[in-house]
Amino acid sequence: MRQDPYANIKRTLLGIMILVPVVPFILVLSIGYYYFTTSLETNTIAGMKHIVEDHRQMIEAFLKERRADLEFILNSYEFGALADPQTLYDIFEQLQKESDAFVDLGVFNKEGLHVTYQGPYRLIGRDYSEEPWFQEVIKKGVYISDIFLGFRKVPHFVIALKRESPAMTWVVRATIDTYMFNNLVKSVRIGKTGEAYILNEKGVFQTQRRSGGILMGEDPDRIQETAQHRDIRTFIKKDRKGDEYLYATTWLEAKRWMLVVRQEKADAFSALQSATYLIILIIVIGGTGIIAAAFYITHSIARRMEKMDLEKDRLGEQLIRASRLAELGEMAAGFAHEINNPLQIMKSEQTLVKTILSDLKEKGELEESEDLRDLEDSMNQINLQVDRCAQITQAILKFGRKSEPVSKDLDLGRFIPDIIGMISKKASVQGITVEHEIQSLTPSIHGDPAQLQQVLLNLFNNAIDAINHKHGSRGGELVVDVGPKDGDKVQISVSDNGCGIDPENLKKVFSPFFTTKPVGKGTGLGLSVCFGIIDSMGGDMNVNSEMGVGTTFKIVLPAVRG
Repeated sequence: MRQDPYANIKRTLLGIMILVPVVPFILVLSIGYYYFTTSLETNTIAGMKHIVEDHRQMIEAFLKERRADLEFILNSYEFGALADPQTLYDIFEQLQKESDAFVDLGVFNKEGLHVTYQGPYRLIGRDYSEEPWFQEVIKKGVYISDIFLGFRKVPHFVIALKRESPAMTWVVRATIDTYMFNNLVKSVRIGKTGEAYILNEKGVFQTQRRSGGILMGEDPDRIQETAQHRDIRTFIKKDRKGDEYLYATTWLEAKRWMLVVRQEKADAFSALQSATYLIILIIVIGGTGIIAAAFYITHSIARRMEKMDLEKDRLGEQLIRASRLAELGEMAAGFAHEINNPLQIMKSEQTLVKTILSDLKEKGELEESEDLRDLEDSMNQINLQVDRCAQITQAILKFGRKSEPVSKDLDLGRFIPDIIGMISKKASVQGITVEHEIQSLTPSIHGDPAQLQQVLLNLFNNAIDAINHKHGSRGGELVVDVGPKDGDKVQISVSDNGCGIDPENLKKVFSPFFTTKPVGKGTGLGLSVCFGIIDSMGGDMNVNSEMGVGTTFKIVLPAVRG
């Protein structure tokens, strides 16, 4: 089995094509993922802290407002007025208009006896002197209780304030709607699993927890924080079921209650999880794309190398043929020079014969006859054909002459018809009509006539070949248009109704050694050389073609100024 000569190159290229993009690809993704996750975690925690801070301020504002309401009552009314049931009723009704948080309102003397009361329970006359909340308010002047049952055997908490006067001491107490307060705390919403609740110093629920937690029951996932702090602390902790939660905790200022906001870690960092899946997907897709592209590019490069090797061999053959053509061109110029001498002799002899015939006619030695007239016509035809041969040999000598480019002003109105005359006979023999139109205001151009002649002859011959390929020996048209363009330029347009150029080949027509002709019919150097000549003259050359319709080459050259 024949070994692939490009196997090692393919393996090397494939390794490079995969490693070179994969290493920075993985590195960029890793760095981006690190910074993205860090930023996401920071933003998530910062967002939770912001929620906790807002919630704390809301709860503290609620407690301060209720305390301020009771302080207003203490400062506005004396004990005697508050002991009147009707007055207390009016005050309580006004309180409920301002806030639905108040469940009842009561007044106590310094012995703890419930003097007056407005609310849904029968509490007048009860002795509260031994109740912890009463002892605390007598001692401190103000007291906010934990959730407790009390005489009513219903979970509630109270806010109590004491007022002292020279005459006596009394206490005003209000019960806060636990249901309303509980909803106030639970109102926080974070993702799907976020929740907020309050614990006292002993870890007892002061509000219910949505994920489970009995009011006045101990927190099964108790947080070990005994030192009171005003800052917001965040941490990750597992609950009794083993689920990880992101916690944010802070202590309330108005009461030694700890506000806890927590959210399942998976929920809190769900965006991070989505980003992880997305990164994995990008790595898989990107890696697959890189590997596929590496295989494709490697295969394309190897195939192009094989093609270049083949083209190199063909190029060598074309160079050999091109050198042969160059030698043939030099030989043709030599032949033309050699033929020109006999033509001059034939011209001289024809002139001599014609002179002798004229002399004989004048002397009367030759009489007018049909044969004499045929002989004179033949001599004239010989003269015409000798002149024609001389023109052809002169054109060959001019085209094949080796010389340095000599630029001069060229009148295209006279130059173009001369070039067309060189191919008109060839075109007519093959049934091709050659037309040309040179506008009267066409300015002259500056360039080497031999080089411009080479360009035009190449275009004419290519057009004739294309026309023959499509039309055969009849129906061909070759049109040459010359005229000014944009004021300071001249355009030469060569159009044919030949077979046209394939769109894939149209981009390569000016490339060296590119040809669509069969092997042995062309070197692929003509249009490349033509393009170089026009470019050296400061001009531009382009082509438009349509398969089956024809081709137009346009040459734009700078006009001679002045």
